[in-house]
Amino acid sequence: MASSAVKLANPNAEVLRRGDALAMNIQSARGLQNVLRSNLSPRGTLKLLVDGANQLTLTKDGKVLLNQMQITNPVAVMIARAATAQDDVAGDGTTGLVLLVGELLKQASLYIEEGVHPRVITDGFDAAKREALAFLDQFRRKMPMDREVLCSVARTALRTKLQAELADQMTEAVVDAVLAIRPEEGPIDLFMVEIMKMQHRTATDSRLVRGLVMDHGARHPDMPKRLTNCFVLTLNVSLEYEKTEVNSSFFYSSAEQRDKLIASERRFVDEKLRKIVDLKNTVCSGADKDCGFVLINQKGIDPMSLDILAKHNIFALRRAKRRNMERLQLCCGGVAQNSVDDLSPQILGRAGLVHEHVLGENKYTYVEECQVPKSVTILIKGPSTHVLQQIQDAVRDGLRAVKNAVEDGSLVPGAGAFQVAARQHLLRPEFLRTVRGKAQMGIKAFAEALLVIPKTIATNGGYDPMDVLVALEDEVQDGHVAGIDLNTGDVLDPALEGIWDNYRVLRQQLHSCSVIATNLLHVDEVMRAGRASIKAPNPGEE
Repeated sequence: MASSAVKLANPNAEVLRRGDALAMNIQSARGLQNVLRSNLSPRGTLKLLVDGANQLTLTKDGKVLLNQMQITNPVAVMIARAATAQDDVAGDGTTGLVLLVGELLKQASLYIEEGVHPRVITDGFDAAKREALAFLDQFRRKMPMDREVLCSVARTALRTKLQAELADQMTEAVVDAVLAIRPEEGPIDLFMVEIMKMQHRTATDSRLVRGLVMDHGARHPDMPKRLTNCFVLTLNVSLEYEKTEVNSSFFYSSAEQRDKLIASERRFVDEKLRKIVDLKNTVCSGADKDCGFVLINQKGIDPMSLDILAKHNIFALRRAKRRNMERLQLCCGGVAQNSVDDLSPQILGRAGLVHEHVLGENKYTYVEECQVPKSVTILIKGPSTHVLQQIQDAVRDGLRAVKNAVEDGSLVPGAGAFQVAARQHLLRPEFLRTVRGKAQMGIKAFAEALLVIPKTIATNGGYDPMDVLVALEDEVQDGHVAGIDLNTGDVLDPALEGIWDNYRVLRQQLHSCSVIATNLLHVDEVMRAGRASIKAPNPGEE
């Protein structure tokens, strides 16, 4: 009736009836699953994306792929948007979510072909999801998040995106960055970690800078290039001539009057500079006479002012970014000033080393060796832009993984261990008896769908998935926690090997995959009946 009503209202509407609509949903989900399947695990392969401008993107990050791929199928678009939301909420798990959705629909289709109504299957999905989330709370391990444990978490996340050697090197940088900005109480703000990309040398030269790296340098050739044990003054004051805010004119009748006018304009800026130089002479005296003095200004500094500052051996940066001004106070201490009237030694920050690095036509300023930095910089180096972007995406995921571990206070053994244990738990007769009727089929479908993660990990590692699953299930039945060893294809204990998954990532995955699959199974008709699909009849047609 619904489709006939749509046809009456719009003869040009495209309608897919119940069986065709369900088949299209399942095929679309499985098609997207097959695209991302080979990316999972540290042994996963890379995808090379080429955009319209022939720009290359080399990645195995699910979110990057789903954001940049041109997806036209409406069902695949819906799954892709839900999967990228997973990354926004939990920071990882995008590829796993797409695999779970596709496998849930595949398992459901086996029962639907036998005549089981989709509503019965989805009722089983809901019961299985609740039980799986309850089991996840029991399966996770609460532990103190010391540096060694956090390094294991970061290594697990980074090795799925980068080569093992580079991932191991970036692991310590990521963990130390999060620990440096970690507050005593409250959530961790990852915006206090600046990620600076520098197309220079090789990726293994990337490192953590316990301070700030800014992508501009001094604008005067005579300014010092390297200073140690520095006082840092952060200003938001204009040190150049500015036009008046209202329309005004000055008239003079002789050259002497013009010279006086220029001198009075210059005197206004010189007075500000005098106060800055007096502060520098005050603090850089006595025992601190060899200390450097750095001025970082958010507004402009004109050439004459730069020349005065250079003569007094002051390293000055102008037009610094606002976010760098905020981070600079967290790195070095001190208080940013909007006026030069109340300058005192108490408002100055300290930095052990400030130096300038020139790379081609670009200048970079390093503010390093801060005492207790609450904002740090991860400096990423690489020979090409796509390598830099790949490392940046991996570092972001690593930072989120460490942040999640610290805030959750618990971790879940990885390498497919949870999925195998959850399947065994869902298929227990004690639990199945609590669900009446055909809904048990939905529970069995959900339990079997969870195995897509360990199956894919084994396949991408080059091993037979059935052999690996049999070995895993034998270990789980004996009461052990078992994961997949990608080096040998045997069984290992993830906790002993330091392979950990984030609790909130798995929790979000279980919830989202069930909701998406349920919505798609409830679709019995797909209608393209918007105004854009109403075609005007050709001339001569009635």
